[in-house]
Amino acid sequence: MTVGIVTGAARGMGAACAKRFADLVDVLLVADRDTAALGETVEELAAGPTRAALEPIALDVAESADVDRLAARAAELGPLRAVAHAAGVSPTMGDWRQMFVVDLVGTALIVEACRPLATAGTAIVCFASMAPLLAMAHAEVPADAVLDNPLGEGFLERIREAVGPGLEDSGMAYTWAKRGVHRLVRREAAAFGQVGARICSVSPGIIDTPMGKQEGAARSTNDLLVQMSPLGREGTADEVAAAVAFLVSEDGAFVTGIDLPVDGGIVAAIRSRGAMLT
Repeated sequence: MTVGIVTGAARGMGAACAKRFADLVDVLLVADRDTAALGETVEELAAGPTRAALEPIALDVAESADVDRLAARAAELGPLRAVAHAAGVSPTMGDWRQMFVVDLVGTALIVEACRPLATAGTAIVCFASMAPLLAMAHAEVPADAVLDNPLGEGFLERIREAVGPGLEDSGMAYTWAKRGVHRLVRREAAAFGQVGARICSVSPGIIDTPMGKQEGAARSTNDLLVQMSPLGREGTADEVAAAVAFLVSEDGAFVTGIDLPVDGGIVAAIRSRGAMLT
């Protein structure tokens, strides 16, 4: 009996991934902090013809005990087939510390908990962002040595010292945290590959979700980025979920250790102009 996990499954891109995964596995663990919204998502999925038995789980990805409980439940049910780690926060949702604790430390906790469960055919997709692809041109910077150890003692203090006071801006912290996700996936590919498992990330662009609308209302650059993109529109949650579904499918069986931008070409458009956003 195969098992799937989707975090951040209550709404937006996480809910869209849950819909895709419901026909991929036998049991789907759908997890989110917002248990009321999660219940509504489960009801909606259960109303349709789905292969998977759905099991909602209250989860705060920043709490290691919650993540361990999720992994333990998956281990009880059967082999882990697919994971979409979509849970996260965006810059308008918290301060700089929350950006790191949820978006990077939480991702590292999920990956660490899933690693012992991985077997041949397991595929994990972590949600990153186009933000570091737009704002950070350098392949390596000195602060990466700290960024690459998000579960180490005193991580927040060390990354603040390495980057500088500008990191206290939540947008800057978000960019660095998602850069950490890109790097985490690349580092973990070899370990997962030893058992025939895979790990990738996706970097959504401007996506029409409640979180996307909240960020768009706070950032005047979002409309400009859409106008500059080759496709000239926002993406949808299901378009991102379709990319995730490919990465965990047999069609993506030779793809691992990479980040896949799902951004309507925004990153390509910006880079072709020879500039990075700051």
